[in-house]
Amino acid sequence: MFDHIGFPVRDFGRSRAFYDQALAPLGYSVQMEVTAEQTGGDAHAGYGADGRPQFWIGDGEVKGDRVHVAFVAKDRATVDAFYKAAMASGGTDNGPPGIREHYHPNYYGAYVLDPDGHNIEAVCHLPE
Repeated sequence: MFDHIGFPVRDFGRSRAFYDQALAPLGYSVQMEVTAEQTGGDAHAGYGADGRPQFWIGDGEVKGDRVHVAFVAKDRATVDAFYKAAMASGGTDNGPPGIREHYHPNYYGAYVLDPDGHNIEAVCHLPE
């Protein structure tokens, strides 16, 4: 459905460091960078895999409510690794890895707040 999604972050360097570490266990890294000089305003970093940036952060003013983004994890161990990496990179716990039966019996997810309070999740829908 979506080609890509992006939102502003208050401290680009801090957020970039957070996402570099938090998304690595999921197999995602910066695929494209756009400098402030290129945009005439704010710097941006696009994360993804195989040369395709699909998740973007950009320098800017954070307005309104925080956003929620859920990343697919290939298995439960990857959800656990995401959570550990995100917490080690300065994330705030918003729900440790575990089953969320209220969604469905195999919904295994973990939630971490990024430096701006955005709710970032890794989820695996497969049985153990």
